[in-house]
Amino acid sequence: MSRPASFVPPPGARAYSLRTARGEFAVVDAPVAAGVEPKGVALLLPGFTGSKEDFNPLHVPLAQRGYRTVAVDGRGQYETGGPENDESAYAQAELARDVLAQAEALDTPVHLLGHSLGGQISRAAVLLDHAPFRSLTLMASGPAHISVSQQQRVKLLRDALGTMSMADVWVAMRAMEAPEETETARLDGGLDDREDLRRRWIATRPAQLLATGRQLCVEPDRVGELAALSLPFHVLSGALDDTWPVTLLDEMAVRLRARRTVVDGAEHSPNTDQPLPTARALADFWDGAEEQAQ
Repeated sequence: MSRPASFVPPPGARAYSLRTARGEFAVVDAPVAAGVEPKGVALLLPGFTGSKEDFNPLHVPLAQRGYRTVAVDGRGQYETGGPENDESAYAQAELARDVLAQAEALDTPVHLLGHSLGGQISRAAVLLDHAPFRSLTLMASGPAHISVSQQQRVKLLRDALGTMSMADVWVAMRAMEAPEETETARLDGGLDDREDLRRRWIATRPAQLLATGRQLCVEPDRVGELAALSLPFHVLSGALDDTWPVTLLDEMAVRLRARRTVVDGAEHSPNTDQPLPTARALADFWDGAEEQAQ
């Protein structure tokens, strides 16, 4: 589970519901910094069990580089509504159409970034229609299904959700947490941090987790389809990743003829592990994509 540095929007950012043709989506919207020339807009999609707050550490450094950033809770994630038990509402094609609606509501071409599961949803959206997008960044998001070890973890979660409430699953997950992870969480954020994480977990719709967890375990390789599009691509990851091996991400970048960034000192969540070098790499890539679009 990702651990945002804070659930409070950074200075200058605004939390609100973005109205789209497919409903309302909770967002954190950070404008370009005062006195900085605007360059573009980025739409940021979180990963499995994540939320828009996972991108809070990126907003300020990207605003200083001239980019407005809009991080969104997808359907059924945290503060965006969705059916409790209808998994069909969270089919990948449905979530991809939500992304297209979000881009349309922003009313400008956007740089699309998806973290982990969000990367695969982003890919599906771009394959449906790449016209609304200036570029696509896949952050810690691989070419197909997740690793076998992560599939096993997802299966445990799906089995638990079949018989337990979200509150009971939360208690069970905390009981299974390694002592050093518990201590790290305490030092990083204390009781308030854990309560924020619990509130996010409880608010997430079980059907969303069941449906997207299954997707992560069976996702086919669609890199060839993506590579056929005339769009700038960026593959960004930490130096370590147990969800998709880094070597697999290297190979995907070659197949996409994509810019490749490996963030030292980061693992599966470069956005929270090493936000400043991550933001710098993103802005550098987007600068190039903006020049290419002109």
